[in-house]
Amino acid sequence: MKNLLKLSAGLLTAAFLMYSCDGISDSLKNDRLEENPVPAPEVVEGDPGSADFTRLVTIGNSLTAGFKDGALYDLGQSYSFGAQLAAQLAFAGGPETFNQPDINSANGFNAAASNPEQGVILGRFKLDTSIPGPSPVINGDLPGDFEGDRSALHNFGVPGIQVGQLLTAGTGTPGDPAFNPFYARFASQPGASTILGDALAKDPTFFTLWIGNNDVLGYALSGATNPAILTSTSDFQQRYQAVLQQLVGSGARGAIGTIPNVLAIPHFQAVQWNVLEFGEAEAAQLNEGLATLNAVYQGMADSNIGPLAEFTEEDKEQREVIYQAGNNPVFIVDPGLMDIGPQLDFLVTAGQITPEQREALEPYRQARPMVQGELLLLAAAQQLGTLADPNNPTSIRGVVLPLAPQFSLTMENIVEVETARQTFNGIMKAIADQINASATMVAVVDFDSPESIFTRLLGLDGSGLGVQVGTRTLAPDFSPNGVFSTDGIHPNARGIALVTNDYIRAIESAFGATIPHISDAAVLNIPSVQICAGDCVSQQSGRPSGSDVPLVLNFNNFSY
Repeated sequence: MKNLLKLSAGLLTAAFLMYSCDGISDSLKNDRLEENPVPAPEVVEGDPGSADFTRLVTIGNSLTAGFKDGALYDLGQSYSFGAQLAAQLAFAGGPETFNQPDINSANGFNAAASNPEQGVILGRFKLDTSIPGPSPVINGDLPGDFEGDRSALHNFGVPGIQVGQLLTAGTGTPGDPAFNPFYARFASQPGASTILGDALAKDPTFFTLWIGNNDVLGYALSGATNPAILTSTSDFQQRYQAVLQQLVGSGARGAIGTIPNVLAIPHFQAVQWNVLEFGEAEAAQLNEGLATLNAVYQGMADSNIGPLAEFTEEDKEQREVIYQAGNNPVFIVDPGLMDIGPQLDFLVTAGQITPEQREALEPYRQARPMVQGELLLLAAAQQLGTLADPNNPTSIRGVVLPLAPQFSLTMENIVEVETARQTFNGIMKAIADQINASATMVAVVDFDSPESIFTRLLGLDGSGLGVQVGTRTLAPDFSPNGVFSTDGIHPNARGIALVTNDYIRAIESAFGATIPHISDAAVLNIPSVQICAGDCVSQQSGRPSGSDVPLVLNFNNFSY
């Protein structure tokens, strides 16, 4: 009690002294202010130059929408490309508010991991450091209709779309091959309106257009197994020209982005082609089990009878599987490889192998070890080392049995994907040059330029991986210090901030504008990857009852 009384008395005394000395204190502060005035807060000003940012619209795919970590969710949407760019353009006459079709879900809907038919609705990926790797959160939400004012929207980014889907009402029509639920939820007239039409209805003075990634990325994500989703050059040119000419024809100026190097993103870089690591004993045991397969290859190469004459020593060397201590290439199916089914059938006819042996050799008709430079998709990590047949301990995927083709990209595939990407980028820039012939209407953000964040981040300029931001080096991965989200495809919020600065530089150069960039300090203050905190599937004691949460995630459902 005495201590309490002493404390109370002290507080009262202090209060009295503070009250009594108010005048003296104010005088001292005023004297100090005259000698050392408080600096006025920095006034950030911009200048639109020849552009007019008053009525801004952003058009594109998931990169524009705010899709990250395998889902469209609240936090990701709040740091969308459109939102971050609009915040900077506001200093140069842009809109004070930037309206988006809010998803109203903390975790969103993870199409790659969910199984709605069985009641499994999972959300965005987080990083489980114990794996280490991405894992979906257990509480997801199916996307519902946007309940806000659809006529007031500025962001027309729709996850998963290709260029042609900007132009067709089918994008908002259930049952149509072009249907996209993310557009249908905020379309002005679902089934009748188009994304481009809705954007033009805003009478924009300035637009951004970042589209085309899915016209090539979807094909790469299929392991180059679905040619139907690779847009043809003629279709791409016709569709892109129609979109850009309508935007410029409205009187608006704008900025377009090219397609970054899609094969350099973590989704195609995280799992290395020679990820299989064995000790000497393991390698010897595997080689013993594969000796019969290699003997068949050798016998075919040594024979010149019938169709066996087509199988050469070079074919044998390309296909044989011999493991050693250390790192080894993954064993894959290569659809571009000669199909040796006819040769195997001939061996049965010639009595060299039995029908049962022929059946056992069926998986190896177009199989070979990978070579350096070829790529594995992120989903391959959940296939490698698993058993194709739980009752057969030797049916090890990617080791004894070749990995299915949708999990890898061969050199032929890589050339095809990169050729399409560069062709599409050339088309974009040529159309922009044509439009700008008389007056600059379109700024081009070339993500292959040496200054681009993607070029610097991915080390494509020879400078090494990572990019310096302030005092830190940010990595091209989905670690807490990375700039990609946990799906390995989409940049995280920090990465999008760096992309936004690329757009700002291009806009300033094209239109003589002055726009504040997102500072290094601001970039580092933006959330990066979130860590699992007991809410991820990987951290649950068992999978949800009555469900079938896939062990292998369907990463084909990811798109820009």
